Amino acid sequence: MQSQQYQPVKYYYIADPSFWPIVGSVGLFCTVFGFVQILHGGVAGPYILLAGLSILFTVMFGWFGSVIRESLQGLHSEQMDRSYRYGMLWFIGSEIALFGVFFLALFYVRIFSVPTLGAAPFDVTKDLLLYTGTATHQYLWPKFQAVWPLLTNPNPQLFTGPKEVIQTWGIPALNTIILLSSALTVTWAHWGLKKGNRKQLLIGLLITIILGFTFEGMQISEYTEAYTHFGLTLGSGIYGSTFFTLTGLHALHVTIGAIMLTVILIRAWKGHFLPEHHFAFEAVAWYWHFVDVVWLFLFIFVYWL
Repeated sequence: MQSQQYQPVKYYYIADPSFWPIVGSVGLFCTVFGFVQILHGGVAGPYILLAGLSILFTVMFGWFGSVIRESLQGLHSEQMDRSYRYGMLWFIGSEIALFGVFFLALFYVRIFSVPTLGAAPFDVTKDLLLYTGTATHQYLWPKFQAVWPLLTNPNPQLFTGPKEVIQTWGIPALNTIILLSSALTVTWAHWGLKKGNRKQLLIGLLITIILGFTFEGMQISEYTEAYTHFGLTLGSGIYGSTFFTLTGLHALHVTIGAIMLTVILIRAWKGHFLPEHHFAFEAVAWYWHFVDVVWLFLFIFVYWL
């Protein structure tokens, strides 16, 4: 799949100092700061957010370019290849921890906080002999009922709850089919790469990218409906906050994954990969499968149960 045989160097290549990490940190800070400003009604928030995202995209493509040039020059030895694999595994591990924290927050709210405020704990709280919050319920929010999804907040005057929630077997179910299908197509593309079948590789990658961006389009449609028709927003109480935090974080990862797959498609078109040398493809495939698995948890615990 390349016009010449790939010959990696025998020594461990040490890259030159790079400015991309510090620039990426600035972009990430601006992105988060701009988003917070938008939540608080800051006029400059959208511009700061746009600047941060622009910096992050510039860093992504600039850093990709540096790594690709090193690879094409044969500077990635076998030891370097192992380093990349370990690094990618650690990165995915950190992503698991990130999503795990937000899932734990969701479980804590559903199993402990809401039942305690409503003086109606689930069985698990009874078994653990936890405080039921009867006094809190009687003296502060006597009319509050502990249900999930939470449509009526303890203080509805301060935080108006949503009118209704996203239906499980609508867009979420369709998005589940789309993402699971994309997992199959990227695996099919990988099989083509290992067999030296360039056509299968390119078609599989292209279909995966189309499915990824289709998922994003469906997610945007879902968010639009939630905000305009259901009253489900980030400010509609703890249910809205957990919903948009988890699904929004996942949507961000799908976007990043689709961009990386696009880069891989361009590289595959240019013949950068060999059946025995293509970890860049494998790394992105690992990331994409991780995104798929996270969505299954989201579908089950956010949309369904």
